[in-house]
Amino acid sequence: MINKVTAKKLLLISLLGVTSVLGSCDKPADNNSLESIASEFTIASNKTFAENLDLDNQQDFEDATRGLVASAPTDIITNRQGQKVWDASAYDFIKGAAPDTVNPSLWRQAKLNNIRGLFKVTEGIYQLRGFDLANITLIKGQSGWIVVDPLTTLETTQSAMAFAEQHLGEINLSGVIITHSHIDHFGGVLSIINAQQAADKGIPIIAPSGFMYEAVSENIVAGPAMMRRGAYMMGNALDRSATGHVDTGLGKQVIFGSTSILKPTVVIDQPQVNLNVDGVEFEFHNMPNSEAPAELTFYLPQFKAFCGAEILSHVMHNVLTLRGAKVRDALRWSDYIGESIDRLEDVALLFNSHHWPTWGHERIITQMQQQQDMYKFIHDQTLRLANIGYTPKEIAERLKLPDTLAGNFHIRGYYGTLSHNSKAVYQHYFGWYDANPAHLNPLPPEQSSRRYVEFMGGAEALLEKAAAYQAKGEYRWVGEVLNHLVFAQPDNIAAREMLAEAYRQMAYQAESGPWRDIYLSAAQELIRGEVKANNVAMSSKAFLQEVPLLEFMKALSVKLDAEKAEGERLKINILFTDSETNVVLTIRNSVMYYKLLPLDESADVTLSLTQKLFVEILLGEVGIKSLISSDELSVDGSAVKLLKFFSLLGAAQDDFNIVLP
Repeated sequence: MINKVTAKKLLLISLLGVTSVLGSCDKPADNNSLESIASEFTIASNKTFAENLDLDNQQDFEDATRGLVASAPTDIITNRQGQKVWDASAYDFIKGAAPDTVNPSLWRQAKLNNIRGLFKVTEGIYQLRGFDLANITLIKGQSGWIVVDPLTTLETTQSAMAFAEQHLGEINLSGVIITHSHIDHFGGVLSIINAQQAADKGIPIIAPSGFMYEAVSENIVAGPAMMRRGAYMMGNALDRSATGHVDTGLGKQVIFGSTSILKPTVVIDQPQVNLNVDGVEFEFHNMPNSEAPAELTFYLPQFKAFCGAEILSHVMHNVLTLRGAKVRDALRWSDYIGESIDRLEDVALLFNSHHWPTWGHERIITQMQQQQDMYKFIHDQTLRLANIGYTPKEIAERLKLPDTLAGNFHIRGYYGTLSHNSKAVYQHYFGWYDANPAHLNPLPPEQSSRRYVEFMGGAEALLEKAAAYQAKGEYRWVGEVLNHLVFAQPDNIAAREMLAEAYRQMAYQAESGPWRDIYLSAAQELIRGEVKANNVAMSSKAFLQEVPLLEFMKALSVKLDAEKAEGERLKINILFTDSETNVVLTIRNSVMYYKLLPLDESADVTLSLTQKLFVEILLGEVGIKSLISSDELSVDGSAVKLLKFFSLLGAAQDDFNIVLP
């Protein structure tokens, strides 16, 4: 390990052209006392952005403010425990010219996403924007209102709907439409209606085919890892400031509150389904494996209005989201937009699940064609280069949108980027392996990093060389080499602080909101040395209780700890008394199987309880030991075997290391 004097010397060398106030090198500095300004290279990069874009163009601002009925309040929204869920006032700093520490193009998008309130889109259609990451759309029917896309959480949806009622009168629900399987479009649904109310009143809950399967797959089966990665992508732990989180590009931020889900009563499972919902004619179009695995769009002939869901947005979207998800099909995405264009002969209004609408037939078709061309360009050019031998990193470095596309703000890389979208297209066709044998079975990061440091002449030599590149503004290279040193020597404070500064400068240059947040989140954890866990499982109880049993069991099976389960053979009946449904769980060879079957007499034990109680046990709200002798459940057979089963389930973890080994 290098000494304090050398560490301080290296930091001064590395920060030539950058003013920073750093803490002691004995430990990472407290982030609250660390300020970092833009380097001369970052200022130059951002200046180039400003010079090459028409940042003064006001069309988007005119569209984003058109039809404003009332600006949204800035009241802090809290959950039942009094914890802050959403504070719009945290973004009051976003005004005026872009500061040096924010890409000016991203700053423009952040200002647009700061325009919040209730908007009259056209007679009979309203939108609530800026209450959450996504929009709620309200469509007036004959007897009530059709709600499109309840938001992420119960709290934000309730707040948005209450605000709408202040200006539109009582919102009598006559239908619910969920456009796709991402949680920011359905998580708040139980704040406006539940299954019993929908059945009693005959209110349709409309969603695309595969909605429940995909919603569960994305939010539960792979939930903890996505939550941790998503916290980086969305800047969850960052300050809202000119040196912190400013915008996601898609909206202000992801909301962490109480979530829910509701099984649809009407499933759109054909390419086109025409329905009358409370006197309003809908032409639904099923578009699976586009922006989401389950997604629909719809056209409203009487309004000449098209809802593009999230297939269309005022951004270049993600072909593969950085939080992790199933890779999307860019070609099919493009084709769906083309099919929509062919149908929309008289469209006069385009509104989507995010951002602001577009008015006017010619403008709408032009916008849609440009989005269609963008996704097909990414697809076709990635394949062209792959087919002549280029690898993902090489393709990402070579690709450049044609000027006829690049100058349009609605396809700028505020959310997705040309770089990581081209890599996603490559992955869609070829997987993770780029055909170079050196990449087939490399050493894991900690082992390879120690060898890299040795090859580079040791920690001190590596730091001196990295500092020289840092002083030249070559932050990408500094990030690459110092990542090896940090993984080889996680306690090397000079390496961590220099790497954090490189990440900050890359963040300040990033046009993409997620890229900015990822770099800044990494820098913060390198300096603070601690991870903020999201701990949202308790808030998801309403979600888990609505999940179909087999999907719930799928999520349970991936919690089995294979090492603990080695050599164990168990068979357990779980009888859910509220539905009189029995699931037979079998464990063999460190694998869990689950089937809906009658009670198996050969099972080691039968556990009888409600699904609600089972969820509470798995969330840790109640202990299984204390319940075994209670009246809330019954155990028939070996209680020891039952305890053994629960002991084999690994705990979910959303605070694992990313930038440290």
